[in-house]
Amino acid sequence: MSGVLDAESLWRVIDVGRVVLSELNEDLILDRVLQTAQQLTGARYAALGVLNEDRTELERFVTRGMDERARSQLDESPRGRGVLGVLISRPEPLRIAEVGAHPRSYGFPPGHPEMHTFLGVPILIRGQAWGNLYLTEKEGGGEFDQGDEDAVVLLASWASIAIEHARLHRTAEDRGHELEQAVRRLRATNEVASAVGGEPDLERVLELVVKRGRALVEASSLVALLVEGEDLVLAASAGETDAPLGRRLKLRESTSGTVLQRGRTQLIEDVHARMQVPPEELGVQGATSALLVPMLYRAQPVGVLMAFKQDANAHFSAEDEESLRIYGSSAALAVASAQELASRRMQTAIAAAEEERRRWARELHDQTLQTLGGLRVILAGARRHGDLESWQQAGDDAIEQIEHEIANLRAIVADLRPPALEEFGLSTAVRALCERQQAAASLRIECTLSPPDMSLAPELELTVYRLVQEALTNIVKHAQASTARVAIEVAEDDVCVMVADDGVGFEVNRPSRGFGLAGLQERVGLANGSVEIESGASGTVLRANLPVGVTAGLLRAG
Repeated sequence: MSGVLDAESLWRVIDVGRVVLSELNEDLILDRVLQTAQQLTGARYAALGVLNEDRTELERFVTRGMDERARSQLDESPRGRGVLGVLISRPEPLRIAEVGAHPRSYGFPPGHPEMHTFLGVPILIRGQAWGNLYLTEKEGGGEFDQGDEDAVVLLASWASIAIEHARLHRTAEDRGHELEQAVRRLRATNEVASAVGGEPDLERVLELVVKRGRALVEASSLVALLVEGEDLVLAASAGETDAPLGRRLKLRESTSGTVLQRGRTQLIEDVHARMQVPPEELGVQGATSALLVPMLYRAQPVGVLMAFKQDANAHFSAEDEESLRIYGSSAALAVASAQELASRRMQTAIAAAEEERRRWARELHDQTLQTLGGLRVILAGARRHGDLESWQQAGDDAIEQIEHEIANLRAIVADLRPPALEEFGLSTAVRALCERQQAAASLRIECTLSPPDMSLAPELELTVYRLVQEALTNIVKHAQASTARVAIEVAEDDVCVMVADDGVGFEVNRPSRGFGLAGLQERVGLANGSVEIESGASGTVLRANLPVGVTAGLLRAG
């Protein structure tokens, strides 16, 4: 892992979050959290210490990585002294390059494995320290970095929610109605977690958050506001509301802003007397009572959920308040994760676009500017001689170079916005692209299209064309191949694209410095598709699947 949390690790943490949230056995949750923490950071040893009721020492200590023989040699479980006690007195992430050099280190008891590097992260439930996650001995002898810390902090957030759900479920088993409420909370949270794992689009995550939150507390309507600078922006709504999405509220001038700053839920029985911004300005008519819940991620404000009752005889209960409060924690994690993924995608897209601009700048510099410079030399020479024959020869040479450069510029324009795609469709444009690449390079290209005359949505056609274009460009530049194959098959629900070559191959998992691989993956990601790349001594095969019915985001990919 690099010094920052990469997208692959983020997806793994999100995926394990879905798993632990569906587990109600606390022991299994702790074991899964320890296993995932080791996999994410490369730690040899992992442990989870549970604090006692007074939060002064550890009453339980669960380990992973230490064999039975080593455990049997220890006289007793750690109680949270020394370095372990640092997180008890100060519950915030701690990284140490050498445990023995830390001023709080007491050393290790006889028989204890040797440990040097250390990463500790607190697990907070309802803002209070519940326990700590400890990792030691990073593989390869390196130190834990910021990326490791970010991944484990996010994992600890999932663990805190899962542990709280497991405990609530265990208590509710003996309480009838409370059991039903806990199950509803768990189901709603799982659906939000599943949405993040399967759908990173922020708008869709928000849609699910407001719909499930409304159903959870049986509200007439529910709106979600997200933090943007000094404002809260109305981002999503569900129920009996005509919410003006994009409406901004000042944090310091709204009741919802006060709730977010204090980090506590607020139940309002008389909305018109106690809310600074009337519900009507949020698109909610006839509201009588409201329940406001802050969405906090790692103690940072994400937004506010506002649930409304529009019946004077209906009221939110204490159970509703507790349910929506817990749900708000999961919603905050879901929204923050989607925002982070969107931010990373945007960064990748910007970097890819900048690299593409540099490529065209090089093309224009190496071809067009050099040709124009040559024309200048020819015409300047003719002017020095001053005779008609020199001017005629210079004119002939200039015309020849201009015609050559016009052809080059047409090729560049065709790459930027292929006219064949707009005029004749995808099949013709892909065949023409293969013919141009075959003519320009010592490469034989086989092109198979099924059906031969395929027709898709314009945005999807452009995405498929760009995918093939970028793949062939990479083959010509890097693969040293003699043969390439392009196959496109349109099925009922998706488009399958395959581009293969018999070139030298490359290391798929090694970060690419060029635009090609990043551009391919970004383009497919914006289309909500998937891409697989296999490469070796016999060549490279790229396979991509793009859903036919999804076009959101594809215009940005063009």
